[in-house]
Amino acid sequence: MRLSRKFILALAAAMVSASIAFLILFVGLYRTQLEEERRHASEQVNLLLQAALENAMLNRDLPGLSHIIDRLGQQEGVRRVMIVNPQGEVRFSSSPESVGHRFDASRAPGCVSCHTGGESPSGRSAFLTDERGEEVLRGVNPVRNKEPCQECHGPISDHPINGVLIVDWDASTIRSSALMTSLVLIASGMAVFVLVLGGVWWMLRRLVLNRLAVLAAASQHLSAGRFDVEVPVQGNDEIADLAKAFNRMVGTLRDRLRDIRDRETFLQSLIDAVPDGIRVIDSDYRIVKVNKAYREQLRIPPEEDVVGGACYASSHGASEPCAPTLVTCPLLVTQIEGRTIKSIHTHRRTDGSTVEAEVSAAPMMIEQENERRTYVVESIRDLASDIRFGHEQKLAAVGQLAAGVAHEIRNPLASIRLALQGILRSPDLNEDESEIGDYLRLVDGQIDKCIDVTARLLKLSGGPSDQPQLIDLNPSTMETLSLLKFHADTLDISMVTELDPVGPRLMGTEGDIRMVVLNLVQNAFHAMPSGGCLTITTQQKDNEVRLIVADTGKGIAPEHRPRIFDPFFTHRADGEGGTGLGLAICKTIIDGLGGTIQVESDPGQGARFTVTLPAVAA
Repeated sequence: MRLSRKFILALAAAMVSASIAFLILFVGLYRTQLEEERRHASEQVNLLLQAALENAMLNRDLPGLSHIIDRLGQQEGVRRVMIVNPQGEVRFSSSPESVGHRFDASRAPGCVSCHTGGESPSGRSAFLTDERGEEVLRGVNPVRNKEPCQECHGPISDHPINGVLIVDWDASTIRSSALMTSLVLIASGMAVFVLVLGGVWWMLRRLVLNRLAVLAAASQHLSAGRFDVEVPVQGNDEIADLAKAFNRMVGTLRDRLRDIRDRETFLQSLIDAVPDGIRVIDSDYRIVKVNKAYREQLRIPPEEDVVGGACYASSHGASEPCAPTLVTCPLLVTQIEGRTIKSIHTHRRTDGSTVEAEVSAAPMMIEQENERRTYVVESIRDLASDIRFGHEQKLAAVGQLAAGVAHEIRNPLASIRLALQGILRSPDLNEDESEIGDYLRLVDGQIDKCIDVTARLLKLSGGPSDQPQLIDLNPSTMETLSLLKFHADTLDISMVTELDPVGPRLMGTEGDIRMVVLNLVQNAFHAMPSGGCLTITTQQKDNEVRLIVADTGKGIAPEHRPRIFDPFFTHRADGEGGTGLGLAICKTIIDGLGGTIQVESDPGQGARFTVTLPAVAA
């Protein structure tokens, strides 16, 4: 219920209660006043009757006294008039049937009896029910003995009372008069009540309620986030002071909110500047804050808000927390052990693809509202970027090597080749010296091979181009294998090639394709430290190009097979430590070309890697 209704109801209840109380008090006082007036009238009648009685007694005119009582009983408002002797017998009455009967003293207020000695009783009056069951206002007044009356009634000391005058007034006229007066009073009170209530309501609405409504509307705007609201100040009363305080409060809130927003913007810009993904999680698995890199890692659209959502739904696409027996949950570990941990997770992007991520998590304790709350700050590193960086580093290293070879070997070889070709074209070379010419042409051919090797190195180290190129898989494979022939001979590994004569073709980058062949072949070499046979096969079937690399090495253990493409996972059969990036680089390149890579292996039976890529129609 609104305050205005409560106030009006309370005011109305108070005024009604006060009116009822005053009405009861007024009716009581008015009734008392009527009784007093009737009693006074009875006393006046008594005086008249006493004078008439004395006159009638002195003159022995009892019929005259009876006539006076009859006439008095016929007056308006008078029910009955009686004179009762001290013995209680009705001697005179306006109702003849009661003459001679004994009067019931219990129905007379004051119970006046004839007595001798003592103080004479005074008149009394009261509302009561008479002998006929009618309500009357009965006035009882003693008729005192006087000196002229002593002749008949005896001395005053022995008979102070000659009789009792009883006058019954009609109570209904008295009550109707009181009721009418009360009704008039009630009507007047109601009119006053309505006028007062209306005036109070008008004043209340003008001075209080309307101004409070303005404050309430401003508070609603404030709760909706509109801090430009301002309440007009009217007058110099308490509500005006309240409006001033409200405006000061809004100004303070506006300044504080501006500071909070500035700090929030600074904090968001700060974590957005971190190249790794940042995610803050509370103890209920709810995301509190993320940065730009995290959204880019999971390819979250700009319009989608992940803050407030569950961490497992955002990064793992799950509907409930990850099982701690299957995934190392940073939140659980940091809460239990209270230390920084690092783990490898597979995160699911919004488009359904996955990304390998290294998650470094640390606990953070904050005091908020006298309560200590625990958060987990995760630094999420995209391992695919590390793979690309490693790939680029490897290409850069090979590029530097090729540049060095080109500078230190290829250029001198090219100069030697030009000199040899000059000698061969020289006319001074005699036909008898044809054997020398054969040797020179042999040297020239070998120099061509050396220059060709440097060209292959340059192709292997070539960086990715902006646009895909048409690549013939067979030459790229053979040229890469030629660079590894010496290494294969050293390890006593025979390389067998089964190339599709059609010449499988695909769209891609020359350096990437050669790097895939290089890494797969080197991985096979590591599996055959004691020698073996390596078979490289190229195929084109329908719309697919396949590159198959099969070795006769030690094979891959079943427990290691799901992780061989994970970054930094290494378990070489030759016992040497590796970077664990070779197969990860291959998978990254193949995924980028829209292909797949599969492995088949049994311990001791070698391994077979099959790369499938989209083909280009001939």
